Order: sequence, then C-alpha cells, then structure tokens
Amino acid sequence: MKVNGTDYRSIWDRDGQVEIIDQRWLPHDFRTVAIDSLDEFAVAIRDMWVRGAPLIGVTAAYGIARQMSRDPSDGALQDAYETLDATRPTAINLRWALDRARADLMPLAPGERAEAALALARRLADEDVECNRLIGVHGLKLIREIAAKKPEGEPVRLLTHCNAGWLATVDWGTATSPMFHAKDAGIPIHVWVDETRPRNQGGLTAWELGAHGVPHTYITDNAGGHLMQEGMVDLVITGTDRTTSQGDVCNKIGTYLKALAAKDNGVPFYVGLPSSTIDWTVRDGLKEIPIEDRGGREVTHIQGTLDDGSIGWVRVTPEGTEGGNPAFDVTPARLVTGLITEHGICEASTEGLASMFPERAA
Repeated sequence: MKVNGTDYRSIWDRDGQVEIIDQRWLPHDFRTVAIDSLDEFAVAIRDMWVRGAPLIGVTAAYGIARQMSRDPSDGALQDAYETLDATRPTAINLRWALDRARADLMPLAPGERAEAALALARRLADEDVECNRLIGVHGLKLIREIAAKKPEGEPVRLLTHCNAGWLATVDWGTATSPMFHAKDAGIPIHVWVDETRPRNQGGLTAWELGAHGVPHTYITDNAGGHLMQEGMVDLVITGTDRTTSQGDVCNKIGTYLKALAAKDNGVPFYVGLPSSTIDWTVRDGLKEIPIEDRGGREVTHIQGTLDDGSIGWVRVTPEGTEGGNPAFDVTPARLVTGLITEHGICEASTEGLASMFPERAA
C-alpha cells in the first residue's frame, strides 16, 4: 500500500538489511527502523513494533534468516527458534513460520542455511501478500451483494475491530482487503472503526483507510452494538490471530462482544484469515488457546499527540489503580457467519474448513 505516495510493505529487506515500519509511533508519526540481531527481532515482536499474526510470522522468519547469516549451526537455529517462539503466545503464525523455517533448514548443510533462510522469509512474505489479496477478492463478493440491494449511492456500512489491515500483514490486510478492493471497484462504502482499547489499534485502521480514501468514522468500542440496533451496520469483518479446526476465532479483546451484538441484530459477522492462521491441532478455542496477558500500563496509560506536538503517554486512571489486560478473546464458531480465506468463503466449522483445505484438514 502507499504512504505519502510511496509503496510500502510492512517489512522488507534491502542490501542485507531488514527494515520494518515501527508501529509504536503510528498513527501519530511514520517511522521505519532496521532490525538486525536476534534480540532486536524478539523485542520488535514482543513489544509490538510489529503486530498482527501474519506479520509476526514473517518477521520471525526474517529473524531466523539474520541469525543464520551469523551462525548457521544447529544450536543457533534451535536457540533462535526458542527465543522467537517465546515472544507472543497467542498468534499461531509465529509458531507456523518457525516450524517451516526449522523443517526447511535442519536437513541442509550449515553453509547452505543463510541463503535458504532468506529465500524462505521472502517467500513467506510474498505468499502473505497474495493470500491477503485473494481474501479481498473473495470478500468483495459479500460487499457487492449488499450494495446491489441498496438504493443507488447509499454506502455499504461495515464495522471492524482492532487492526487487521496491511500493517498487521505484509500488505493488503485481512479484514481491510475487501474494503480496499471495494473502494478500488467504485462501490460506495463507509467503515465504522472501533477504537480497540487498550492500545487503540483502530487508529491504525483509520490511518490506513484514510490513506486509501475510504470513508470511515472512528468510534468507541461500546458504540458498535448501538449502531447495529439502529440498522447502521450491514456487515462486520474482523481478523483473527488463531482459528481452530472447528472455526472458533481468537482475536483482539472485544471481538466476542461484537459477535454477540451482531448475532442479536441479524448482522453478518465474517472473519478474514489466511490459512496460516488456522491451528489444525486445536479444536476448542476456549479451552485450548493460550490468551496473552499483557502489562497493565497499556490500560492505565494512553499514547497520543500532546498539545506541544510531541508524542507522549498520559495516565487515565487514579494513581495506584492496577490495569488488567487480557489481550485476546475467543469467539465461538456458532457466532461466526463465515470465514473469508484465500481459497474462498466457508462456514466456520470443521466441515467448512475441510472443504477449503482438504489436504490440511486430513
């Protein structure tokens, strides 16, 4: 996607250096930074310089590649695997990418590993871009169907939660990809963007949509249900950090409440996901997915642009009050209308996922 007229991915390599968009500063300031050491890759993932399940996976693959360029031994490969795997527990793409890297590299002679690891990281990045593009192509069909039933010129009104945009992937995004495709196809849309406390990642979605010329409104997390009751939401699309083999969806905290409101008001609730986000080893999301518990300061403080133009943190709670911060929740498959994958749209069920990915389901 474009930033100030220049094409960017969220991660790239150039002249032996890996660079990322440092998302800690968005949407207030656009900064890029090079990351090189294994510790820097671990910090970038753990402290959310990069975020979003697909991007985390690709970043880990690049971390393996940089480590192999220094020390391609078996011990260094295993150490890099364990260090990066320990950074974030919920998003399955992290383990998926690390498993692919280890499986590809272990059979090779040490002298062959650095080149092979870099090639794999680049391939995973390209695969992610294409998967997300196709999610947009398939999701566009849903928007077209709704648009066809509306009076001419009236926008399709979508609601999304957290940021499942191109910043959370390598490009296009998952939930936002159908929105970008609809805009490019000339279909009028309007997006309700949840703020998504505590890190206000809806601000990233608003930044992306604004850059692409998509009409949108930034709303509080608690406004979505009211908008659905008033008939002002035609479709909900979110992303996911891990989807179980039966279609349960684990996404940013608050997603479950949106799904409940959508179910109660007859609003279709769809989830965009690349197949790398499906955990085929897990069935019951409530019982089996580990939920990351992040630091309380993310709840008690908020980052923003201050009156003097600087970027800073402000405490919003009484001094001494602790913040509880479960980062994700699980939306049971029964509340999900459908899953938008790179292979097409399916029911959120074991059978639905098997119809899209028979070789993986087997």
